[in-house]
Amino acid sequence: MEFDDKVPIYLQIKQYLYQAIITDRLKSGAQLPAVRQLAAELTVNVNTVQRALSELIQEGVLVTRRGRGNFVTDDIKVLIELKNRVIATELGTLYRQLDDLNLSAAEMKDAFAQYVDEQEAHHDHE
Repeated sequence: MEFDDKVPIYLQIKQYLYQAIITDRLKSGAQLPAVRQLAAELTVNVNTVQRALSELIQEGVLVTRRGRGNFVTDDIKVLIELKNRVIATELGTLYRQLDDLNLSAAEMKDAFAQYVDEQEAHHDHE
């Protein structure tokens, strides 16, 4: 995993796990690797991984089963909220970037709609 120096690593680990959960690479109810194993895979400090996991547990995205480890929640409501939160964050970033280009709301919508149409056309040709 490549880390961005501008963002705390534990937050990037959270985003990485969010993506894995939303895209079903980590399925609802799936067990996560042990903290030390995850730290080794990501080449980061164990404490950094533990901080990310602790926040995910507080958010209800992960649940701890004593003696067994950490698991992705099987609470569909929590998973839907997670997906919506990630989408809102991504759209917020896109909005700020387009706003910095002095695009109006209508121009943003048109540009995004055109982009989506082009992507769909591209996928249809594959």
